[in-house]
Amino acid sequence: MDLKDFYYDLPQELIAQDPLLDRSSSRLLKVNRMTGEYEHRIFKDIKEYLKPGDCLVINDTKVIPARLFGVKEGTGAKIEVLLLKRTGEKTWETLVKPGKKARPGTVLDFGDGLLKCKILDVVDEGNRVVEFEYEGIWEELLDKLGQMPLPPYITHQLKDKNRYQTVYAKHEGSAAAPTAGLHFTNELLEEIKAMGVDIASVTLHVGLGTFRPVKVENIKEHHMHSEFYMVDEEACNKINKAKSNGGRVISVGTTSLRTLESAAKEDGTISPSSGWTEIFIYPGYKFKIIDGLVTNFHLPESTLLMLVSAFAGRENVMAVYEEAIKERYRFFSFGDAMLLI
Repeated sequence: MDLKDFYYDLPQELIAQDPLLDRSSSRLLKVNRMTGEYEHRIFKDIKEYLKPGDCLVINDTKVIPARLFGVKEGTGAKIEVLLLKRTGEKTWETLVKPGKKARPGTVLDFGDGLLKCKILDVVDEGNRVVEFEYEGIWEELLDKLGQMPLPPYITHQLKDKNRYQTVYAKHEGSAAAPTAGLHFTNELLEEIKAMGVDIASVTLHVGLGTFRPVKVENIKEHHMHSEFYMVDEEACNKINKAKSNGGRVISVGTTSLRTLESAAKEDGTISPSSGWTEIFIYPGYKFKIIDGLVTNFHLPESTLLMLVSAFAGRENVMAVYEEAIKERYRFFSFGDAMLLI
Protein backbone atom coordinates (compact mmCIF):
# COMPACT_ATOMS: atom_id res chain seq x y z
CA MET A 1 0.00 0.00 0.00
CA ASP A 2 1.44 3.36 -1.04
CA LEU A 3 1.72 6.60 0.89
CA LYS A 4 -0.17 8.48 -1.83
CA ASP A 5 -3.25 6.33 -1.11
CA PHE A 6 -3.70 8.40 2.06
CA TYR A 7 -3.33 11.87 0.55
CA TYR A 8 -6.11 14.43 0.51
CA ASP A 9 -6.09 18.15 -0.19
CA LEU A 10 -7.00 20.25 2.86
CA PRO A 11 -7.66 24.01 2.66
CA GLN A 12 -5.42 25.74 5.23
CA GLU A 13 -8.33 27.67 6.71
CA LEU A 14 -9.91 24.43 7.96
CA ILE A 15 -7.01 23.78 10.36
CA ALA A 16 -8.44 24.78 13.75
CA GLN A 17 -6.11 27.20 15.54
CA ASP A 18 -8.03 27.47 18.82
CA PRO A 19 -10.31 25.21 20.86
CA LEU A 20 -14.00 26.07 21.10
CA LEU A 21 -15.19 27.71 24.31
CA ASP A 22 -17.49 24.75 25.05
CA ARG A 23 -15.58 21.50 24.55
CA SER A 24 -18.64 19.40 23.76
CA SER A 25 -20.07 21.80 21.16
CA SER A 26 -17.67 20.59 18.45
CA ARG A 27 -19.27 18.94 15.45
CA LEU A 28 -19.46 15.16 15.28
CA LEU A 29 -19.49 13.16 12.08
CA LYS A 30 -20.99 9.78 12.99
CA VAL A 31 -19.87 7.08 10.55
CA ASN A 32 -21.05 3.50 10.08
CA ARG A 33 -17.65 1.88 9.67
CA MET A 34 -19.06 -1.04 7.68
CA THR A 35 -21.13 0.89 5.12
CA GLY A 36 -19.55 4.35 5.19
CA GLU A 37 -22.94 5.99 5.81
CA TYR A 38 -22.71 9.12 7.94
CA GLU A 39 -24.70 11.65 9.97
CA HIS A 40 -23.82 15.24 10.92
CA ARG A 41 -24.26 15.85 14.65
CA ILE A 42 -22.88 17.83 17.63
CA PHE A 43 -20.36 16.09 19.90
CA LYS A 44 -22.63 15.97 22.97
CA ASP A 45 -25.01 13.85 20.83
CA ILE A 46 -22.53 10.98 21.21
CA LYS A 47 -24.74 9.73 24.05
CA GLU A 48 -27.36 8.69 21.50
CA TYR A 49 -24.96 6.13 20.01
CA LEU A 50 -23.85 4.55 23.30
CA LYS A 51 -25.70 1.71 25.01
CA PRO A 52 -25.82 0.33 28.58
CA GLY A 53 -23.10 -2.29 28.89
CA ASP A 54 -20.69 -0.51 26.53
CA CYS A 55 -17.25 0.48 27.78
CA LEU A 56 -15.70 3.80 26.78
CA VAL A 57 -11.88 3.73 27.06
CA ILE A 58 -10.06 7.02 27.72
CA ASN A 59 -6.35 7.86 27.84
CA ASP A 60 -5.65 9.69 31.12
CA THR A 61 -2.14 10.87 30.22
CA LYS A 62 -1.29 14.48 31.05
CA VAL A 63 0.68 16.78 28.75
CA ILE A 64 3.69 18.41 30.36
CA PRO A 65 4.80 21.94 29.37
CA ALA A 66 7.72 20.31 27.60
CA ARG A 67 9.08 23.23 25.54
CA LEU A 68 11.84 25.18 27.29
CA PHE A 69 13.54 28.33 25.97
CA GLY A 70 16.97 29.21 27.33
CA VAL A 71 20.49 30.30 26.52
CA LYS A 72 23.82 28.59 26.06
CA GLU A 73 26.07 29.29 29.04
CA GLY A 74 29.09 31.33 28.05
CA THR A 75 27.78 32.70 24.75
CA GLY A 76 24.18 33.62 25.55
CA ALA A 77 23.03 32.04 22.28
CA LYS A 78 19.28 31.33 22.32
CA ILE A 79 18.30 27.67 22.39
CA GLU A 80 15.12 25.58 22.58
CA VAL A 81 14.78 22.23 24.33
CA LEU A 82 11.83 19.91 23.86
CA LEU A 83 11.42 17.12 26.43
CA LEU A 84 10.67 13.82 24.69
CA LYS A 85 11.24 10.96 27.11
CA ARG A 86 12.35 10.72 30.73
CA THR A 87 15.31 8.34 31.05
CA GLY A 88 16.21 8.86 34.73
CA GLU A 89 15.37 10.99 37.76
CA LYS A 90 16.99 14.06 36.22
CA THR A 91 17.83 12.86 32.70
CA TRP A 92 15.71 13.23 29.56
CA GLU A 93 15.95 12.48 25.90
CA THR A 94 15.27 15.81 24.18
CA LEU A 95 15.15 17.60 20.87
CA VAL A 96 17.43 20.65 20.91
CA LYS A 97 17.35 23.50 18.39
CA PRO A 98 19.74 24.54 16.95
CA GLY A 99 21.49 21.20 17.35
CA LYS A 100 24.89 22.50 16.26
CA LYS A 101 25.04 24.59 19.45
CA ALA A 102 24.33 21.58 21.66
CA ARG A 103 27.39 19.36 21.65
CA PRO A 104 28.10 17.05 24.61
CA GLY A 105 29.37 19.07 27.56
CA THR A 106 27.36 22.18 26.68
CA VAL A 107 25.45 23.74 29.60
CA LEU A 108 22.09 25.44 28.98
CA ASP A 109 20.41 27.92 31.32
CA PHE A 110 16.66 28.47 31.72
CA GLY A 111 15.00 31.17 33.84
CA ASP A 112 18.22 32.94 34.87
CA GLY A 113 19.68 29.94 36.63
CA LEU A 114 16.46 28.47 38.07
CA LEU A 115 17.03 25.45 35.85
CA LYS A 116 20.14 24.24 34.02
CA CYS A 117 20.98 21.22 31.95
CA LYS A 118 24.13 19.63 30.58
CA ILE A 119 24.20 17.84 27.21
CA LEU A 120 25.42 14.30 27.91
CA ASP A 121 25.10 12.49 24.57
CA VAL A 122 23.76 12.58 21.02
CA VAL A 123 21.49 9.62 20.20
CA ASP A 124 19.11 8.47 17.44
CA GLU A 125 17.94 11.10 14.94
CA GLY A 126 20.15 13.74 16.56
CA ASN A 127 18.21 13.80 19.84
CA ARG A 128 20.17 14.85 22.93
CA VAL A 129 20.28 13.16 26.32
CA VAL A 130 20.50 15.90 28.96
CA GLU A 131 20.84 16.02 32.73
CA PHE A 132 18.99 18.76 34.61
CA GLU A 133 20.22 20.63 37.68
CA TYR A 134 17.77 22.47 39.92
CA GLU A 135 16.54 23.07 43.46
CA GLY A 136 12.92 22.63 44.42
CA ILE A 137 10.14 20.61 42.81
CA TRP A 138 10.62 19.61 39.16
CA GLU A 139 6.92 19.81 38.22
CA GLU A 140 6.57 23.32 39.67
CA LEU A 141 9.66 24.52 37.82
CA LEU A 142 8.45 23.03 34.57
CA ASP A 143 5.03 24.62 35.01
CA LYS A 144 6.70 28.00 35.59
CA LEU A 145 9.27 27.88 32.79
CA GLY A 146 7.83 25.52 30.19
CA GLN A 147 5.34 26.03 27.39
CA MET A 148 2.88 23.53 25.93
CA PRO A 149 4.44 21.76 22.93
CA LEU A 150 1.64 22.53 20.50
CA PRO A 151 1.66 20.79 17.11
CA PRO A 152 3.57 22.53 14.29
CA TYR A 153 0.35 23.54 12.52
CA ILE A 154 -0.81 25.64 15.52
CA THR A 155 0.70 29.07 14.91
CA HIS A 156 0.45 30.69 18.36
CA GLN A 157 0.67 29.86 22.05
CA LEU A 158 -2.44 29.02 24.07
CA LYS A 159 -3.68 31.55 26.62
CA ASP A 160 -4.96 28.73 28.85
CA LYS A 161 -2.66 25.68 29.08
CA ASN A 162 -5.55 23.55 30.34
CA ARG A 163 -7.28 23.69 26.97
CA TYR A 164 -4.58 21.33 25.65
CA GLN A 165 -5.46 18.85 28.41
CA THR A 166 -8.41 16.50 28.73
CA VAL A 167 -10.61 17.07 31.78
CA TYR A 168 -9.49 13.65 33.05
CA ALA A 169 -5.72 14.11 32.52
CA LYS A 170 -3.92 12.46 35.45
CA HIS A 171 -0.52 10.86 34.74
CA GLU A 172 2.14 13.34 33.55
CA GLY A 173 4.33 12.32 30.65
CA SER A 174 2.95 13.32 27.23
CA ALA A 175 4.51 15.71 24.75
CA ALA A 176 1.19 15.94 22.89
CA ALA A 177 -2.46 15.68 23.90
CA PRO A 178 -4.73 12.70 23.15
CA THR A 179 -6.93 15.13 21.25
CA ALA A 180 -10.09 13.05 20.76
CA GLY A 181 -10.60 13.36 24.52
CA LEU A 182 -10.58 17.17 24.42
CA HIS A 183 -14.28 17.14 23.44
CA PHE A 184 -15.47 15.60 26.71
CA THR A 185 -16.64 17.67 29.67
CA ASN A 186 -17.06 16.29 33.20
CA GLU A 187 -20.83 16.79 32.84
CA LEU A 188 -20.96 14.77 29.61
CA LEU A 189 -18.93 11.95 31.16
CA GLU A 190 -21.29 11.84 34.16
CA GLU A 191 -24.30 11.64 31.83
CA ILE A 192 -22.67 8.77 29.94
CA LYS A 193 -21.95 6.90 33.20
CA ALA A 194 -25.55 7.42 34.32
CA MET A 195 -26.66 5.60 31.14
CA GLY A 196 -24.91 2.42 32.33
CA VAL A 197 -21.80 2.87 30.20
CA ASP A 198 -18.53 1.96 31.95
CA ILE A 199 -15.56 4.31 31.56
CA ALA A 200 -12.13 2.66 31.73
CA SER A 201 -8.88 4.63 31.97
CA VAL A 202 -5.65 3.52 30.33
CA THR A 203 -2.43 5.51 29.96
CA LEU A 204 -0.26 6.05 26.92
CA HIS A 205 2.26 8.88 26.98
CA VAL A 206 2.02 10.48 23.56
CA GLY A 207 5.35 11.27 21.92
CA LEU A 208 6.08 13.90 19.28
CA GLY A 209 6.66 11.03 16.88
CA THR A 210 2.90 11.19 16.40
CA PHE A 211 3.56 14.24 14.15
CA ARG A 212 6.54 12.71 12.35
CA PRO A 213 5.82 12.47 8.62
CA VAL A 214 5.97 9.11 6.83
CA LYS A 215 8.89 9.37 4.41
CA VAL A 216 8.69 6.02 2.60
CA GLU A 217 6.47 5.34 -0.40
CA ASN A 218 5.69 1.78 0.74
CA ILE A 219 4.04 2.36 4.12
CA LYS A 220 5.00 -1.12 5.35
CA GLU A 221 8.62 0.11 5.50
CA HIS A 222 7.77 2.87 7.97
CA HIS A 223 9.11 2.40 11.51
CA MET A 224 6.85 3.65 14.30
CA HIS A 225 8.13 5.60 17.29
CA SER A 226 7.79 3.88 20.68
CA GLU A 227 5.48 5.10 23.44
CA PHE A 228 5.02 3.94 27.03
CA TYR A 229 1.63 2.55 28.09
CA MET A 230 -0.06 1.16 31.20
CA VAL A 231 -3.28 -0.84 31.57
CA ASP A 232 -4.29 -1.65 35.15
CA GLU A 233 -6.53 -4.35 36.60
CA GLU A 234 -9.56 -2.08 37.07
CA ALA A 235 -9.55 -1.12 33.37
CA CYS A 236 -9.11 -4.75 32.31
CA ASN A 237 -12.07 -5.84 34.45
CA LYS A 238 -14.36 -3.20 32.90
CA ILE A 239 -13.26 -4.03 29.34
CA ASN A 240 -13.50 -7.80 29.80
CA LYS A 241 -16.92 -7.43 31.45
CA ALA A 242 -18.23 -5.44 28.48
CA LYS A 243 -16.90 -8.01 25.99
CA SER A 244 -18.27 -11.01 27.88
CA ASN A 245 -21.72 -9.41 28.26
CA GLY A 246 -22.05 -8.45 24.61
CA GLY A 247 -21.21 -4.77 25.11
CA ARG A 248 -18.92 -2.78 22.86
CA VAL A 249 -15.45 -1.43 23.64
CA ILE A 250 -15.22 2.08 22.22
CA SER A 251 -11.84 3.78 22.19
CA VAL A 252 -11.55 7.53 22.74
CA GLY A 253 -8.69 8.35 20.41
CA THR A 254 -6.03 6.53 18.45
CA THR A 255 -3.76 6.45 21.52
CA SER A 256 -6.29 4.47 23.58
CA LEU A 257 -6.80 2.18 20.59
CA ARG A 258 -3.06 1.55 20.16
CA THR A 259 -2.79 0.84 23.89
CA LEU A 260 -5.61 -1.69 23.88
CA GLU A 261 -4.50 -3.44 20.71
CA SER A 262 -0.94 -3.65 22.12
CA ALA A 263 -2.16 -5.21 25.38
CA ALA A 264 -5.02 -7.40 24.08
CA LYS A 265 -4.83 -11.15 23.62
CA GLU A 266 -5.86 -12.92 20.44
CA ASP A 267 -9.10 -14.08 22.10
CA GLY A 268 -10.24 -10.45 22.58
CA THR A 269 -9.56 -10.28 26.32
CA ILE A 270 -7.03 -8.11 28.10
CA SER A 271 -4.78 -8.47 31.17
CA PRO A 272 -2.91 -5.83 33.18
CA SER A 273 0.31 -4.84 31.44
CA SER A 274 2.72 -1.99 30.81
CA GLY A 275 5.66 -1.37 28.54
CA TRP A 276 6.66 0.25 25.27
CA THR A 277 4.64 -0.16 22.10
CA GLU A 278 5.63 0.48 18.50
CA ILE A 279 2.40 -0.96 17.07
CA PHE A 280 1.72 0.32 13.54
CA ILE A 281 -1.87 -0.19 12.42
CA TYR A 282 -2.70 0.15 8.73
CA PRO A 283 -5.27 -1.47 6.38
CA GLY A 284 -5.19 -5.24 6.65
CA TYR A 285 -4.75 -5.21 10.44
CA LYS A 286 -7.08 -7.56 12.34
CA PHE A 287 -8.50 -5.81 15.40
CA LYS A 288 -8.61 -7.90 18.57
CA ILE A 289 -10.71 -5.87 20.98
CA ILE A 290 -12.00 -2.56 19.62
CA ASP A 291 -15.60 -2.09 18.38
CA GLY A 292 -15.77 1.70 18.02
CA LEU A 293 -13.53 4.74 17.81
CA VAL A 294 -13.88 8.43 18.65
CA THR A 295 -11.23 10.41 16.77
CA ASN A 296 -10.41 13.80 15.29
CA PHE A 297 -9.55 14.47 11.64
CA HIS A 298 -5.89 13.66 10.93
CA LEU A 299 -3.14 14.94 8.67
CA PRO A 300 -2.84 13.66 5.08
CA GLU A 301 -0.47 10.69 4.71
CA SER A 302 -0.19 10.28 8.51
CA THR A 303 0.00 7.01 10.46
CA LEU A 304 -3.15 8.12 12.31
CA LEU A 305 -5.12 8.35 9.07
CA MET A 306 -3.80 4.88 8.17
CA LEU A 307 -5.03 3.54 11.54
CA VAL A 308 -8.52 4.99 11.02
CA SER A 309 -8.53 3.54 7.48
CA ALA A 310 -7.66 0.12 8.90
CA PHE A 311 -10.65 0.36 11.22
CA ALA A 312 -13.30 1.69 8.83
CA GLY A 313 -11.92 0.96 5.34
CA ARG A 314 -9.75 3.33 3.31
CA GLU A 315 -12.47 4.11 0.75
CA ASN A 316 -15.03 4.87 3.46
CA VAL A 317 -12.62 7.10 5.36
CA MET A 318 -11.40 9.07 2.34
CA ALA A 319 -15.02 9.63 1.23
CA VAL A 320 -15.96 10.84 4.72
CA TYR A 321 -12.97 13.22 4.78
CA GLU A 322 -14.13 14.63 1.44
CA GLU A 323 -17.56 15.23 2.98
CA ALA A 324 -16.01 16.87 6.07
CA ILE A 325 -14.03 19.27 3.88
CA LYS A 326 -17.12 20.09 1.81
CA GLU A 327 -19.10 20.80 5.01
CA ARG A 328 -16.26 22.92 6.45
CA TYR A 329 -15.47 20.79 9.49
CA ARG A 330 -12.53 21.93 11.62
CA PHE A 331 -9.45 19.71 11.33
CA PHE A 332 -6.62 18.37 13.53
CA SER A 333 -5.96 18.81 17.28
CA PHE A 334 -8.49 21.55 18.10
CA GLY A 335 -10.90 20.47 15.39
CA ASP A 336 -14.11 18.47 15.20
CA ALA A 337 -14.58 14.73 15.78
CA MET A 338 -15.76 11.50 14.19
CA LEU A 339 -17.46 8.53 15.80
CA LEU A 340 -16.77 5.33 13.85
CA ILE A 341 -18.95 2.48 15.03
